[in-house]
Amino acid sequence: MSTYYIETFGCQMNKYDSELVATILDKHGYQPARSIDESDLILINTCSVRDHAEQRVKNKIDDLYRFKKRKKGLVVGILGCMAQRMGQSLIDEKPLVDFVLGPDSYRNLPELLVQLNNGGIDKTEFENPYDDDETYADIYPTRFGEINAWVAIMRGCNNFCSYCIVPYLRGRERSRSAQNIIHEVKELVTDGYQEVTLLGQNVNSYHDGKTDFADLIRRVADVDGVKRVRFATSHPKDMSLKLIKAIGEHPNICNFIHLPIQSGSNVILKAMNRKYTREHYLELIEHIRTHVPNPALQTDIIVGFPGETDVEFQETVDLFNEVKFDGAFIFKYSPRSGTAAFKLKETVSEAEKTRRLQELNRIQKKITVEKNLKLVGTVQEILVEGRSKKRKKQQWMGRTDSNKIVVFNNTAKIKKGELICVKINEAEGQTLFGELLTSPAEL
Repeated sequence: MSTYYIETFGCQMNKYDSELVATILDKHGYQPARSIDESDLILINTCSVRDHAEQRVKNKIDDLYRFKKRKKGLVVGILGCMAQRMGQSLIDEKPLVDFVLGPDSYRNLPELLVQLNNGGIDKTEFENPYDDDETYADIYPTRFGEINAWVAIMRGCNNFCSYCIVPYLRGRERSRSAQNIIHEVKELVTDGYQEVTLLGQNVNSYHDGKTDFADLIRRVADVDGVKRVRFATSHPKDMSLKLIKAIGEHPNICNFIHLPIQSGSNVILKAMNRKYTREHYLELIEHIRTHVPNPALQTDIIVGFPGETDVEFQETVDLFNEVKFDGAFIFKYSPRSGTAAFKLKETVSEAEKTRRLQELNRIQKKITVEKNLKLVGTVQEILVEGRSKKRKKQQWMGRTDSNKIVVFNNTAKIKKGELICVKINEAEGQTLFGELLTSPAEL
């Protein structure tokens, strides 16, 4: 029986897609390999959001030559956004690759492998750039995690931010039915999952014709047995007061909100085609802090976008200092062929992009440390995920609803998936350390 190994690069949606691919292969007689060395089929699921992500994949492909030489008949396939974007040119550049498959063509994988085994295939599946009807709603994914499960509620994106390649690779927005999603969540509870994360390129714009995202997340939170609900990723233009209130009114909807702003300058936001202003974003932050108890805010930032002056970058710095995010993903602008911004002349040098990135990282690190230190002495409820990888063997870790990692000594034989209370005694960087509270008085 043939075995497969999947390695995933990129976002949570890619991780979910890898679970879909595993399910499709399992149903056609394949088995997961214990390691890449033992696999007959190696699949790399890819990201195209930044050039750095694609370079990592290319380096990984080069590393696979040693496996190809050792094992006759080994098949290597490239999946996902990079496969969709590059198509045949990726195979031409990396002859090791046997086929490429875009994110809406995964159902074709078993047939493609049969054709390959029979000696000949069209190595790409790009007759249609994407399938606006495909949601994989009928496939219950083979989960890779034990505690948290991803649930893709929609696919595609309609926003066309000027720097972003995703709408060109994943197509227009299409939502699964609320009924179908709730059915999947109930199955997850039956299978022992305690936490679900609702996924979409822009979950806030979910709508199945009857149910919007605020209504959907309430229904998911009301499913018996769901201890926590998370979601990613949000677009500020679609973050409604109705959704914010839903988060605040349901204790099991986590107070962690990832809300990418990308820039603190209205000039740059307009050039990015983000469809909101700095003022609107700050108003959303005020609403969140009014209606959601102790919210934790995370954002994305792009520095060095074409035309970003020192003054406009300073507006982003000022916004960081005003909002005080719990965390931020900060990236240098990466031109992507096919996007509107690709035609713009770059005005910020690589050295200056690096300087701006480092400055924001320094500011954010200081804010994160300050916020975490304020939690020392408090009692936090955490969902236990398992053993800690960084410290002693008896130490385990879990996350607060605000997505902060907490390490504790598991002296009471606590199991994965339990909700427990931990008193925070120490904050070190982004990690909290505490002691398990076990007696009724302590709890």
